[in-house]
Amino acid sequence: MSLALSPMEWAVVALSLKVSLVAVLGTMPVAYGLAWLLARRRFPGRMLLDALVHLPLVVPPVVTGWLLLVLFGRNGPIGAWLEQVLGVTLVFRWTGAALAAAVMALPLMVRAMRLSIEAVDRRLVGAARSLGASKWRAFATITLPLSLPGILAGAVLGFARSLGEFGATITFASNIAGETRTLPLAIYSGLQMPGGEDQVTRLAIISILLSLGALLVSEMLVRRSAGSRAHVL
Repeated sequence: MSLALSPMEWAVVALSLKVSLVAVLGTMPVAYGLAWLLARRRFPGRMLLDALVHLPLVVPPVVTGWLLLVLFGRNGPIGAWLEQVLGVTLVFRWTGAALAAAVMALPLMVRAMRLSIEAVDRRLVGAARSLGASKWRAFATITLPLSLPGILAGAVLGFARSLGEFGATITFASNIAGETRTLPLAIYSGLQMPGGEDQVTRLAIISILLSLGALLVSEMLVRRSAGSRAHVL
């Protein structure tokens, strides 16, 4: 068996990386905003918001994909508006695969970022405020820099989760070669095809290596974050 990827398999890897990167970049501002809100604010409905953020972790991914289809499909309230006003169609497109991956990655990103924000000593922020710094300046000079390793760790975890996303993607974006067929979907397709064992093996090895690398980077960032906080304290 040759371990060299065919042009078609390279295209699958490239599409997976593009989908995962777009999913993470598009989700990071939302994830950090939610993480900061859950870490620093107390408000009615906070527990419900926390539960909704983590819901994709506990419901079947197919259910998440179905909800995306209901909301962002061509007849859905958001999908119909996007198509009519902006001319954007997500369903059966690689952008739809990125949306599905983003939704599935969001809980992991929020959790990592929230823990990082909660670890920032509020006394440091209070000291900055007492010296005349505005809320935004204190945030930009203290909270954001000290939580940055956790933010990056959350982004890497989200990237790894996006690479492995299957259920929501195949439900919402389908399994279209060259358009939405990412690594998990290509592996699934290879398992359904006679003689596809070699292709499955190659793609599975690539998937494992990418995910393992992302997890190692995430762990390094978490340790760096802990070291930075210890140094500050």
